[in-house]
Amino acid sequence: GGKPALKDDPDYAKYFKMLKMGLPKDVVKHAMTRDGMDADVLDGDHNKPVGAGENSVALKDDPQYDKYFKMLKLGLPLGAVKNAMERDGEDPTVMDGDHKAPAKGGNIIEPKKNK
Repeated sequence: GGKPALKDDPDYAKYFKMLKMGLPKDVVKHAMTRDGMDADVLDGDHNKPVGAGENSVALKDDPQYDKYFKMLKLGLPLGAVKNAMERDGEDPTVMDGDHKAPAKGGNIIEPKKNK
């Protein structure tokens, strides 16, 4: 379970209803801003989840995580791959999610400093 596509996200349903009724995008964006929502999501792909961004790629296709998926393909256990990710300063919990969904941004953790 990742997030639903933007157009199917219940948080944004009323704004898509406004668009369907023929209201101009600028008017809908103003309503979103008034409601404290991020109006810029309307400029993105409505078939992707909120926060997926324009250039988001599936986790398994993300070059940043390429080597970890190679390790999995070679038959290494997920635990070993996660240890390698942690060693490299990546967030190993991204592997717990949907590999077809984009990696969540900003999940880079600091490598452990050896004292």
